[in-house]
Amino acid sequence: MDVTILIPLYNETESLRELYGAVQAGMSPLNVSWEILFVNDGSTDSSMDVLRELYDEHENVGVIAFGRNLGKSAAMAVGFREAMGRVVVTMDADLQDDPAEIPRMLELLDEGFDLVSGWKKERKDPLSKRLPSKLFNWATGLVSGVHLHDMNCGLKAYRREVVKTIKVYGELHRYTPVLAYFAGFSVAEIPVRHHPRRFGQSKFGAERFLKGFFDLLTVLFLRRYITRPLHLFGTVGTALFTGGLGIGIYLTIVKIMGGAIGRRPLLTLGILLMVLGVQIVSFGLLGEMLANLRSDDMNYPIREHLVRRGDVAS
Repeated sequence: MDVTILIPLYNETESLRELYGAVQAGMSPLNVSWEILFVNDGSTDSSMDVLRELYDEHENVGVIAFGRNLGKSAAMAVGFREAMGRVVVTMDADLQDDPAEIPRMLELLDEGFDLVSGWKKERKDPLSKRLPSKLFNWATGLVSGVHLHDMNCGLKAYRREVVKTIKVYGELHRYTPVLAYFAGFSVAEIPVRHHPRRFGQSKFGAERFLKGFFDLLTVLFLRRYITRPLHLFGTVGTALFTGGLGIGIYLTIVKIMGGAIGRRPLLTLGILLMVLGVQIVSFGLLGEMLANLRSDDMNYPIREHLVRRGDVAS
């Protein structure tokens, strides 16, 4: 298989048939074999009925369905695992991404890049989405060193080696270019057409920006401290513990000199700082390391698995 087109979706009934036709038209100029793999992230509308029909009608359609909504990262993780193509192209199911851009992205992969990310240069979304996105991209570039105009564009093309290497869990689908770059792969960006949303509404609310901030901290930790985590947690924990210890020494001197310390709030603060210092070193370190090490072993509850294996005609 040359190309797997991976499409996570949630409640996109109206767009699915038109989306398949657009992908077919976009891939028709290419002399390659391709499959389209839909990952239904627990849709509550009739999306699964349409997907079953597409699966029955087309040999190159695969469908994976979760029993409940688990999020885009879970859908992409399972899709990356199941993809058979030497190249994996991801795109959203809302018809805003244009499959006609896929050949241009594949050309950049042929030039030697490992990941090509789309840039919605003329984005057809309201200002309430565009401005926070610009801030998000600026902040991500500042702290990660990966400077893209549109980090979270759904339209991306990956070499197979990339999707089999990077670990996508939690909400880390936003940072696949950063994860790939940190893993040693080359990343390029290309302007792509973007269409207004025609059906339904966006599935992501304002809370995604807060989640995105925490996910960025996770990415940076996994990059900079996964092999030396005590450089981070040890520094913070030691600072807190030292502050608490200093307070304890001061109160000990006060006690020796005859002062009363039993009911002083400073005593409680000193004990609290020392306890927090120990906890930050231990619990924070263990939590992040276990999340990273176990990400490949996560079992997502798949309700249906309609995926053909073997040769599929282009």
